[in-house]
Amino acid sequence: MNQDYIQPDNWSIIEEGFDAERVKSSESLFSIGNGAMGQRANFEENYTGETFQGSYIAGVYYPDKTRVGWWKNGYPEYFAKVLNAPNWIGIDIEINGEDFDLNTCAKVSNFRRELNMKEGWYNRSFEATLRNDTQIAVNVRRFLSLNNDEVGVIQYEITPLNKAAVITYKPYLDAGITNEDTNWEDKFWETLDIQHDQSQAFVTSRTFKTNFVATTFMHTSILLSGEDLNIIPEKVDVTKEKIQFNYTVAVAKETTSTIQKIGGYAVSMNHENTQVGAEKAIQAALTIGYDQLLIGQIDAWAKIWEMSDITIEGDVKAQQGIRFNIFQLNQTYLGKDSRLNIGPKGFTGEKYGGSTYWDTEAYCIPFYMATKDQHVARNLLTYRYNHLDKAIENAEKLGFKNGAALYPMVTMNGEECHNEWEITFEEIHRNGAIAFAIFNYHRYTGDYSYIPEKGLEVLIGIARFWHQRANFSTHKNQYMILGVTGPNEYENNVNNNFYTNYIAKWCLEYTLEQIRKVALEYPSDHKRITEKTKISDFELQGWKKVADHMYFPYSEEHQVYLQQDGFLDKELVRVADLDKSQRPINQKWSWDRILRSPYIKQADVLQCFYFFEDDFSKEELLRNFEFYESFTVHESSLSPCVHSIQAATLDKMDMAYIFYLRTSRLDLDDYNKEVEEGCHITSMAGTWMSIVEGFGGMRVKNDTLHFTPRIPNEWKGYSFKINFRNQILKVAVSQNETNFVLEGNTEITVNVNGKEVLVEPNNLVTV
Repeated sequence: MNQDYIQPDNWSIIEEGFDAERVKSSESLFSIGNGAMGQRANFEENYTGETFQGSYIAGVYYPDKTRVGWWKNGYPEYFAKVLNAPNWIGIDIEINGEDFDLNTCAKVSNFRRELNMKEGWYNRSFEATLRNDTQIAVNVRRFLSLNNDEVGVIQYEITPLNKAAVITYKPYLDAGITNEDTNWEDKFWETLDIQHDQSQAFVTSRTFKTNFVATTFMHTSILLSGEDLNIIPEKVDVTKEKIQFNYTVAVAKETTSTIQKIGGYAVSMNHENTQVGAEKAIQAALTIGYDQLLIGQIDAWAKIWEMSDITIEGDVKAQQGIRFNIFQLNQTYLGKDSRLNIGPKGFTGEKYGGSTYWDTEAYCIPFYMATKDQHVARNLLTYRYNHLDKAIENAEKLGFKNGAALYPMVTMNGEECHNEWEITFEEIHRNGAIAFAIFNYHRYTGDYSYIPEKGLEVLIGIARFWHQRANFSTHKNQYMILGVTGPNEYENNVNNNFYTNYIAKWCLEYTLEQIRKVALEYPSDHKRITEKTKISDFELQGWKKVADHMYFPYSEEHQVYLQQDGFLDKELVRVADLDKSQRPINQKWSWDRILRSPYIKQADVLQCFYFFEDDFSKEELLRNFEFYESFTVHESSLSPCVHSIQAATLDKMDMAYIFYLRTSRLDLDDYNKEVEEGCHITSMAGTWMSIVEGFGGMRVKNDTLHFTPRIPNEWKGYSFKINFRNQILKVAVSQNETNFVLEGNTEITVNVNGKEVLVEPNNLVTV
């Protein structure tokens, strides 16, 4: 059974009723972020039940020394950990002499939490009876400001219900934080300094090894019936890594007392003196004030939704799912800083380490290109260009030469930091996704300038890698790529993975094409790049030879491309015939059993058909889709969205809809039984794609937008907006028509179901 406690709602994630078993899952689902920092939805007050504490600062990491029983040449020295940062949200509370803790209360009722995605805030409310028989009502609101992205705000209100109460608020900053996923139980932070002045406090810490400095700060105010008491703490407790204020206030029955806490981080990536940065952040927040900070938050989210919202009529769960995905993507990355990227868990957990996987290029870039300005996607491409030297170093460690580049599977700074053999050294398809993103960016935005400026150097490094990684089989008289793992990680160390071989061939051909184009149209860039990379005609001929003679495994019997050599040697029992009690297999089976089974985490052949759709016929797609879908268990978060898009392309709308729900509610309904570890942020972009590219059928061909709109039977209608070459097009699809409205100055021609349609500015066009 999937979990189903999240209440259906168009704009909010809502939980009703307190259940200690759900606390960790909800901490993930109700996480908040603003692109610069984020945190799980931990309780502010002390909680002695099961919890997973997590606060994170974008770009701050620790190189946790690799832990393996046996060492192989080329192993990365470390695994980059997304760091659990010092905690600024904590507020211990004492009521009539008893510590307040939801885990020990005599009774908790009317518990409700809401993540309001429209306005960007998180709220928790409940009534509780303490063991000393004091009854209270609590309401807590928290948000991380988009406009002042170093600042977060908590407003914590307590109302005694059955008698007066003496309440002691004990807000604190705690730098004595560890990661749940540390390899060696290392401490990642050292505390350098703790300071306080009246109602504000500062803890300055530095990461070991990487030497990031962060000043964690707080400013606290106590209010009674909404009036600021202007009091300073009566007591300040300072230990080696923590500072805590004490405020005691006598509160009459049915009167509300409030603590407002401003907190956050000033980081050495952005400040020479982090303490001064922290003081300025507090001052800016106090000048604006709580009410205006909240109004600013609501306005900032309104602007984001104005461009990125997708509406669905007639299906609340589907609507909630897509908005949750769009919301989390925007909480994780806003494109302001090219040093940052999109971690697979964002700010919702620690799993997977690293900030950057191939997911960014394969899944996230289309979302950011269409819902933001093109410079956001360009920043993501620039991030990889800035890491090119490291990618060349990574390849050198494995024995590649001559400027061949292997981009890392997982990275923070361009260096490979993933250390599972079969992924680090074998999941080399990631190189292809990085090249594909350059092609995809140009195809969508029309901005070619990135390629002569930066992209061509990246493409050359990647092409050199593929040229050297392929080896010639005299037996088959073709080039092979041996010993790889495709995106489907349930098959390791295989030969001739279809997707890997195909994308390698494509990369070589695409790079050759770009070299010719840059030589013709940007001769000075061509000269600079050829001198820098020392590329020769002889080398280019070698690339062409590999591309022209690449081997692809194929089954004449089934008329399908094979995942890899030997796939048909497996015992081909379909998923439909697999005992449901055995699912998910990654939690029930040994790795040995998984590797020998035909079951696919995500279908590599279909990933190839998704990227290179125009290279194959619809009949080929149908045969391959039906064959591989029957063996796919979708235990990768990246799998259902591709299947949803392809099912829609094949007019299998019932199937497309089921896959859409699975991708959009993967975390809300916890399909993979692991949401307490954090949400699947990068796959959320696939949810957006399954509506826009799947149901909407959006493609870009020859500089023109193409649509083949379809709609699930369960929906009355849906709409989305895309920013295509600085023109904003709104597409609204109902059961019997599609409407287009253009916000811009220049008319555009779009292709709908194979026919050209002229769309003029601010003029409704119905098809």
